[in-house]
Amino acid sequence: RPLVLQLYKIDQGQEAYAQFLHQGNKKFTDFSLVRKEIQEETDRVTGKKNQISPLPINLSIYSPNVVNLTLIDLPGLTKVAVEGQPESIVQDIENMVRSYVEK
Repeated sequence: RPLVLQLYKIDQGQEAYAQFLHQGNKKFTDFSLVRKEIQEETDRVTGKKNQISPLPINLSIYSPNVVNLTLIDLPGLTKVAVEGQPESIVQDIENMVRSYVEK
């Protein structure tokens, strides 16, 4: 799944936190839980079988140690499906990446 990561600079002295669009106003201050939530949300949509989905995960991080910036993390291009993946995965990933690059 694509990860749309939005970084927001906040004032020095404020505690850094993260929010997921799918979690509403819930604030994560333990960033190990952010990583866990990314994995769990991916598994909820794609299952645990190396599947992909074009549905993005939207994550906002608020910190005094960042600049305002939006990044999109996409799956890596591949030439061969791994065990358990459909043969169409090569084209599916390429189409997903192209849809973001062409914007």
